[in-house]
Amino acid sequence: MFDTKIAIIVRDDLASWQKLNVTAFLTSGIVAQAPGLIGEPYIDSTGSAFNPMVRQPMVVLSASQDALRTICKRAIERGIRISTYIEEMFLTGHDAANRDVFAKFSLPEAAIVGAALHAEKKLVDKITKGAKLHS
Repeated sequence: MFDTKIAIIVRDDLASWQKLNVTAFLTSGIVAQAPGLIGEPYIDSTGSAFNPMVRQPMVVLSASQDALRTICKRAIERGIRISTYIEEMFLTGHDAANRDVFAKFSLPEAAIVGAALHAEKKLVDKITKGAKLHS
């Protein structure tokens, strides 16, 4: 039904709360980059309105630190803009501090804990090769 795919990849050794936190932040980056992914508001039987959500399914994968670094590198090499979350961002408390700490590292040295991308399905599959379906 969809010619594109959203994939969120989290590092396999994170605590559950960290995986959920990273997934939420990474998803917001994908939506910010492609606002057309948002559907219509939800309306219940009483007429109450609820926030719209992403209109297509997402897959959540897990991978090791090395595999995450490789996935990020593949995406960048193919010109795909990705959302990326690094370990040091767990120690900050707001967006500006996140960007400040993120700017201190390059891809090869960053402790990547998660990445997300939205692109053509086959391309996402090639980029995320090596990651496993999160369970």
